[in-house]
Amino acid sequence: MRTIRRLIYGEVFAAVLFVLLAFLSLFFFFDFVDELPALGKPSALDPSLIYGVPHALLYVALLTPSRIYELLPISVLIGTIFVLARLAQHSEYTILRTSGLGPWRALRTLLGLGALFVAVTFAIGDYIAPWADKTGQLLKARYQGAISIGQTGAWLKEKQDYSNFSVNVGALSPQGELSNVRIFEFNNRGFLVSTLHARTGQIENDDSWTLRGVERREFEVTEGVTRVARSAPETFRWPSQLNAEMVSVALLRPDRMRTADLFAYIRHLEANGQTAQRYQIEFWRKVFYPLSCLVMVVLALPFAYLHFRSGSITGYVFGGVMAGISFFLLNNVFGYIGNLNQWQPWLAAASPALIYSVISLGAFGWLVLRR
Repeated sequence: MRTIRRLIYGEVFAAVLFVLLAFLSLFFFFDFVDELPALGKPSALDPSLIYGVPHALLYVALLTPSRIYELLPISVLIGTIFVLARLAQHSEYTILRTSGLGPWRALRTLLGLGALFVAVTFAIGDYIAPWADKTGQLLKARYQGAISIGQTGAWLKEKQDYSNFSVNVGALSPQGELSNVRIFEFNNRGFLVSTLHARTGQIENDDSWTLRGVERREFEVTEGVTRVARSAPETFRWPSQLNAEMVSVALLRPDRMRTADLFAYIRHLEANGQTAQRYQIEFWRKVFYPLSCLVMVVLALPFAYLHFRSGSITGYVFGGVMAGISFFLLNNVFGYIGNLNQWQPWLAAASPALIYSVISLGAFGWLVLRR
């Protein structure tokens, strides 16, 4: 069995690597084309910095780990289908079956192979891809301006002992400097107590915020009359538990975050009475997505038991490509549907894998066990 396992594992690894490189080459080209309109433009922060071809290539290269994470389950499916179908076409798999490779032993062998891909997918998606993506975003922000989302930036909320704060951060510079910061303070009865606007700011090591260029207004109600006290200190220190990681999380895409960072941010949102549905779905997707490699190898196993005519292998490999693409699309669609319909986050994240697990086990039972 060790020889059989070495044969199958070696063939599948080579095929998956070839498919993955083909996909990465295609996406690298598309990502680079997307960067072409920005080439040659000076930075909004420093006109002497020009976004050139080397910067665009480096940025696209830093997106590669995220692409590997997204494409690995599809590559596993296509590569495994190709290897098993080719073995069946040349009657090599028939020889392996007569040598003692029964259906259940073949399933265990492929599940062991899938477990290796699960570990690789998790390591890339939870450690390498988040760091590379954040580095790429900061690189791009250095030449094209600060990191921001939409027209209003990121909104955060914090509860303290006697006040509630709604915080808006317009953008985050590559050096970690905040810009266009607005803080709205409410008392425990929901009345507005003060507002603050700062041109720039910095989050210190103790998580306090040092704000500069401040305009502050305090509201005081006395005998039904509201008085407004205005001040404009050059610097203002705001004690807070909103650290730099939480601000960057709010400004970056949640699907590119580490699982631990997502979990910590979800707890922060729930503690401050904010909806965390979107981030909960992304958290469970990060948990379940690597396990889809197991589903892919099980879905590929029935192809080893099909009877191929000369040249018919191409159609089955194309079917594997379509199945992989449909899984990728379904995985994204269910996230949006679950968020809109307020499904349980784990159900919205696990539904594509569960659907394909049922399909793969059904195909295994019909083509392998019954025939």
